[in-house]
Amino acid sequence: MSDHYVKVKVQLEQMKSSGEGVEKEEADMIEDEVLVASPPASVSPIPASCTPAAQREPSKTSVTCRNQSKSRSKLGKDEKNTGTKQDSVPALQGTIVASNANSGKPVNRKDNEQQTLQIKGTGKMLQGKTETNGNAVPIHLPEDNKVDPHNKEDANKVAKRRKPVTVDTFKAKTSLEALKLSIRQLKWKEFPVGRRSACDIYWHGVSFHDNDNIISGQVNKFPGMIEMLRKINLTRAVRTMQELFPEEYNFYPRSWILPEEYQLFSTQISLAKDGDVSQKPTFIIKPDGGSQGDGIYLIRDPGDLRVIAGSHTKQSVVQEYIHKPLLIDKLKFDIRLYVLVKSLEPLEIYIAKEGLSRFCTEPYQEPSQKNLSHVFMHLTNYSLNVQSGNFVHSDSLSSGSKRTFSSVLYRLASKGVDIKKVWSDIISLVIKTIIALVPELKVYYQADIPPGKPGPTCFQILGFDILLMKNLKPVLLEVNANPSMRIEHEQEVSPGVFEYVPSPVDEEVKVGVIRDTLRLMDPAQKKSLTSYPEHQQEELSGSPVRGAGEEGRVLPSMCLKQVFPKYTKQFSYLRTVERITALFLRFLGVKGNMRLGPTGFRTFIRNCKLSNSHFSMATVDILYIDVTRRWASMLPGSREAGMGLQAFVEAFFYLAQRRFKSLPLREQVVSLLEVCEAQLENQGRGDPGGALPEDSTSSTRRSVSCGRTQPGRTVHPHHVSTSTPGQALSAPQLCSPATPRRASSQDYRLHQRLRPTHKGNVEN
Repeated sequence: MSDHYVKVKVQLEQMKSSGEGVEKEEADMIEDEVLVASPPASVSPIPASCTPAAQREPSKTSVTCRNQSKSRSKLGKDEKNTGTKQDSVPALQGTIVASNANSGKPVNRKDNEQQTLQIKGTGKMLQGKTETNGNAVPIHLPEDNKVDPHNKEDANKVAKRRKPVTVDTFKAKTSLEALKLSIRQLKWKEFPVGRRSACDIYWHGVSFHDNDNIISGQVNKFPGMIEMLRKINLTRAVRTMQELFPEEYNFYPRSWILPEEYQLFSTQISLAKDGDVSQKPTFIIKPDGGSQGDGIYLIRDPGDLRVIAGSHTKQSVVQEYIHKPLLIDKLKFDIRLYVLVKSLEPLEIYIAKEGLSRFCTEPYQEPSQKNLSHVFMHLTNYSLNVQSGNFVHSDSLSSGSKRTFSSVLYRLASKGVDIKKVWSDIISLVIKTIIALVPELKVYYQADIPPGKPGPTCFQILGFDILLMKNLKPVLLEVNANPSMRIEHEQEVSPGVFEYVPSPVDEEVKVGVIRDTLRLMDPAQKKSLTSYPEHQQEELSGSPVRGAGEEGRVLPSMCLKQVFPKYTKQFSYLRTVERITALFLRFLGVKGNMRLGPTGFRTFIRNCKLSNSHFSMATVDILYIDVTRRWASMLPGSREAGMGLQAFVEAFFYLAQRRFKSLPLREQVVSLLEVCEAQLENQGRGDPGGALPEDSTSSTRRSVSCGRTQPGRTVHPHHVSTSTPGQALSAPQLCSPATPRRASSQDYRLHQRLRPTHKGNVEN
């Protein structure tokens, strides 16, 4: 036994006596590691198969190195322990081994010869030196093994040692090709037919419910998003906000819901024509669940409606037609912008810096009785115009019937248009629209993923269809829950024979949106990335990504721009309905429920101390029954009983008007909110004024607390201006009038909601 071996054995006994036990490695933790022990020295050679070139195939490398390790001379138990833990670098709790192509030969090199050292447990490769006698020169490593995110070299090391993100693409449907390209660019791992164990990200093609067995990870759909973005529900959500903030939400055309509001629509149009004989408005009819332009038509008289009161045809929305749009080359066009809703709580919104401009294929003329049926002139839907013989498929991004939005902006800028103002108005429109949708989305979210129940987190890409008026003001046409992510188009290669060919403009826009959405949702990077200022985010996002390895290339900077909470100060006061939703969720009681029962409503009135001698609990019950029955009559197919969110909002507005009669509606609602939140806060502190309801949960209490912390609570809405000089965003001022508020509370029907049955939604 050599003297060196005796010294090593004595050191091992000293380590055991001092209580420093040797930790046992688990098999799954060393899958991608290499460990070759040689007892005489603290640094031992790595076989050629374990060098960085061989490490590109980690599974093969692991097996090869283990086999070579076993083929060496058998060591005693004490000798193996000396190879698993080194005294020289105790903080690393791993073994440092040297790389040597001649694994069977002893280490005997020149003083200055470099050797590759691997730190076991971290996957780091370091460069060290060996002396002529084969002993290693001590390597001084930093005590803190953390990585500075601003250091690109450290970021590269982190990228090399992380495992790739796993993406389940089994339900991706038509977005599959763009998704595959994005995953390939990110060097992530795709599971095209699903996976038994959990994936990091699940990409669904239609709905959150494409796969109901997900209990972890992230899904690219929100529960209830399809329902909320149907024409009727979107109209109801925006109407509620128009009641509170008419000047802020005048970007949505005046609308009526058919068939229930046919009589109202007919009366208002007749009165308008009687007042001004020269007025000849045009209206566009959109089926509630329609997509790709199906079922859309124009009328000039209510008598031309194909959907009339009492009919059993599909429900629709009728809107004022924008008869003075902005034209380019005498053609009408709209804008498809992609918006990422990263989370609801806290609310995070990103807008793609690039979008699509979709052109009509027939020169535009203002609507008349003769040209109302010319769909290629009035409707910008791609699925309609692609059937026109005038449709132009172009390989250029700035020409053809489908172009990039940036090419349109450059053209407008050349004519002296302030494109920054255009972008500012569009961003304002997007944020306000999502703020209108969030309240009921939170109710759907809690119903499908109740607090405390295992479930995934959600994100979603939405397609905003926006029309620019002649005065450059943006108008919201609709929002698509499943925007088309195809990157190819159908082309007739021979008579009657069609095939899909790549579309450069689609690939340019859509692949970037999907790729950068995945980058933002990276489980390891999404938190650290958003914790830095925007200019630093782009720098960090340009570094090699997870799983990229040595061949990983630098990706382009993010094409998604964060607009919320970046612009929280300008828009936080608009989140009034979210505070009402917090009260609604608090008193729901039963997890997974979306309807408030009579007991819960009475508890809400009692705990907020809203009843008095002039408003007894009997009157409360009458109010509940009246509102609930009215909404039930509009939802004949619904089997759920109780008061939904929109009905609760209507009742809340009624209570606010009754209690604060002399104030405008918005101030009435905010004042009642402050009363309710103050009462519940006092009860939460243990005041004897009232006890918390038995059916309230900790999650609902948290939601009320979040509502109280909104900046809009302390700053009165009418004191906040959204169009001050020098402000980054300004509220659009459109010619379209806001929906007038009904004077009588009995006719107060602007907060009704229709909840359609679950059906697969065709992408737009």
